[in-house]
Order: sequence, then structure tokens, then C-alpha cells
Amino acid sequence: MSKPRKKYTKEEKLEVVKLSLEEHESVKGLALRFGVSENTLYNWRSKYLKHKEASFPGQGNKTMTEPERKVHELEKELREARLERDILKKAVGIFSKSDRKFSNS
Repeated sequence: MSKPRKKYTKEEKLEVVKLSLEEHESVKGLALRFGVSENTLYNWRSKYLKHKEASFPGQGNKTMTEPERKVHELEKELREARLERDILKKAVGIFSKSDRKFSNS
């Protein structure tokens, strides 16, 4: 039976990555010291080099650059505006039908 995988916090990952970027410690040595594979450490390093302190946002959260984040926010606002518009269209349709029923009497 295998042992459960350890989950590392953002702070732990950043610490290990910053140590690996210093010249006096090897990636292999750090991987053994912290109990991660060398490949995992290299993956963490590449994410850190690409996104700096915005790396490792947490479970279910995407790492995005500032322009990507802005586009995501605008797309969300657009979806909400379309939903509101559709609701208002239906409401106008419902109220205009009920007005016709009462005006014929």
C-alpha cells in the first residue's frame, strides 16, 4: 500500500523553488531533502519563473497573467449582462401579454 502524497503549501513551494535557484544547492539534493521528485521541483521552478509570486494559486484556481485575468473578468461581466438582458426580455414578454388581457375587457 502506498503512502498518501504530501500536499505542499504555496509558501513551502516558493521556499523550495527559491532555494533551488540559488547556486550553492543542487536540485537533486533539495528534492531528496524535501521529499519531492526532481521533475516536480523542475515543474515548480518553471511555474515560478513564468508567474513569479502569482505561482501556485491554490486548488481549483488558475494561474493567470494580468491581461488574462482582465479578459476573464470581462467575460464574466458579459455573461452576467446577457443573463440579465434575457431575464428582462422574458419579463417584458410576460407583462405585455398580461396587459393585453386586461385591456380587452
